[in-house]
Amino acid sequence: MTNGRSEQSGNLRYGWTTGACAVASVAAAYTALLTGDFPDPVEITLPKGHRPSFALGRERLDPDRATAGVVKDAGDDPDVTHGALVSATVSAAEPGGGVVFRAGPGVGTITKPGLPLPVGEPAINPVPRQLITEAVTEVAERHGGSGDVVVEISVDDGEELARHTWNPRLGIRGGLSILGTTGVVVPYSCSAWIDSIRRGVDVARAEGLSHVAGCTGSTSERVVTELYGLPDEALLDMGDFAGAVLKYLRRHPLPRLTVAGGIGKLSKLADGHLDLHSKRSQVNYALLARIVAEGGGGEDLAERVRGANTALDALHLCREEGVELGDLVAARARDVAEETLRGAQVSVDVVVIDRAGTIVGRTD
Repeated sequence: MTNGRSEQSGNLRYGWTTGACAVASVAAAYTALLTGDFPDPVEITLPKGHRPSFALGRERLDPDRATAGVVKDAGDDPDVTHGALVSATVSAAEPGGGVVFRAGPGVGTITKPGLPLPVGEPAINPVPRQLITEAVTEVAERHGGSGDVVVEISVDDGEELARHTWNPRLGIRGGLSILGTTGVVVPYSCSAWIDSIRRGVDVARAEGLSHVAGCTGSTSERVVTELYGLPDEALLDMGDFAGAVLKYLRRHPLPRLTVAGGIGKLSKLADGHLDLHSKRSQVNYALLARIVAEGGGGEDLAERVRGANTALDALHLCREEGVELGDLVAARARDVAEETLRGAQVSVDVVVIDRAGTIVGRTD
């Protein structure tokens, strides 16, 4: 594998995390600091045995420091950091100091508790730190270095890119996080999103919040913010991963959870689906027809709901007949949420909206 390119996932190409790019940049920069030459491409070892090689996109050698950079290739994953230049500047540290990490331009700093690193630390996650330390040790052994270095990681335009991530809400200020546990980006992987949900719950707990909201999108976030006056730290960008929110709160409960989203996605939750993505679950119109009939809608209305084109279409049909389908869906979705929580001390309410952001259903 060369130039940071790896094997396929079906017809989709794997990529590399910011953490892997940082490791490669550190290895190249430290090698140049010790030898005067940059290895290009530079090969590194990742946790699952991958040994990718990365072409360098930046080189600079000064008497007391060296800088190398790698352009991140996220493969076929729609990653906001795809194409970003991840650089490392390596300089000598005090003897016995080991590896000292610093946040350069475009890399964030931890400002709130609840994350895997203490407040004030550069947002370079534990696994990338471990891999960077191992790379420094390997280069030092090969070229006679001490391994005592200051490593400053930077990302070009990282502060602007971070605005499109969870970082501002999690209390990571000034730029991106250097992430990755395996170094490999799997196309359309849900793992990074789910990890962000978990970190969001951790931050809310550390902030002492008693009420969080799992929202399927920006419109539902706006609605619950206006409804309950919740701070940004209480808003979990749940997306399609309702199960991730509920299962993590089952293990790490908070007193109150609001689940908010559109009628279509929450009707899937009402049907027992914990992954609300259109590729993995569909609106069950037979279920909607059944709960309409149970809610007093009558057989004729139930049949029309069964043949509806969309969940919104079913909602409109019911409203014409004075049946509040949104409330019925909300109640059933809350039942599924409570079943998933398995007795955890979390009080759940559900808010259902339409595309305009109008509340069309709520639990008590």
